[in-house]
Amino acid sequence: MKTDVAFLANSLKLAGHLYTPDDTAEGERRPAVVVGHPTTGVKEQTSALYAQKLADEGFVTLAFDAAYQGESEGTPHGLEDPFQRADDFRAAVSYLATRDAVDPERIGVVGICGSGGYVPYAAQTDHRMKAVATVSAVDVAAFLRSGDPEGFQKMVEQSGKLRAEEAEGKPATLVDVVPESVDDSTPALVREFYDYYKTPRAHHPRATNKYVLRSVDQLDQFDAYADVDKIAPRPLLMIAGTEAATLPFSQGAVAKAGETAELFLIEGATHVDLYDKDEAVTPAVAKLTDFFSKNL
Repeated sequence: MKTDVAFLANSLKLAGHLYTPDDTAEGERRPAVVVGHPTTGVKEQTSALYAQKLADEGFVTLAFDAAYQGESEGTPHGLEDPFQRADDFRAAVSYLATRDAVDPERIGVVGICGSGGYVPYAAQTDHRMKAVATVSAVDVAAFLRSGDPEGFQKMVEQSGKLRAEEAEGKPATLVDVVPESVDDSTPALVREFYDYYKTPRAHHPRATNKYVLRSVDQLDQFDAYADVDKIAPRPLLMIAGTEAATLPFSQGAVAKAGETAELFLIEGATHVDLYDKDEAVTPAVAKLTDFFSKNL
């Protein structure tokens, strides 16, 4: 059963969907999993798919829109604040702990794409997150920086001016993450994003695929995996496709996290294949089900 819910994160109301297994008995407390969406995505897309499939396996699950995105509060809309994003997950765990159907001692988290950077970061210090997983994980700050380091630093330098403009009442400056059209010269990963977000495959009107440019001055202070070893002795599972352009993020984080971390590869899958393609999602969900069943 899917229910519309809301909870607060730093005084901002976040919109979520709570998925409760249909066979949950009155008074029964189940293990629960928070599912985070990709950067510029919304809860109705890939996080909904994973939340529903994990609910079908017996977990209470929560998919939600991050602050400043989707149906959640926060202005300017489209702000990508990594520290708020981490607090969103802490708030989601707090919310689940209040639900009658949830065992507060058995709550796990999974982050997809950009959330795959924010979830491990939050879990480093939030020990209520008993098991931590990612799918196609990305450190958004490192990803943006690596594409054009000089251009990224110019945007950081521009951020202060943009903050002043917003204080004067001007609208926030937005950056397109996914273009309105692609061709053969477009990088393969960008074409993947376009095919997912800009076509009937997964298009959603609240997934703007834009972020507020001045977000970069906060992103530049953020390092998702610098202290990922703090998650131990709790387990960390990172799932990625062998053909994913973002695979090095998961490989590097698992190597740094230590013996309690595992990298699980989906043969032949790309980054976005793991968003919704059955041949990639089915083994990923099977692995997540086994992981959370053993550790929650």
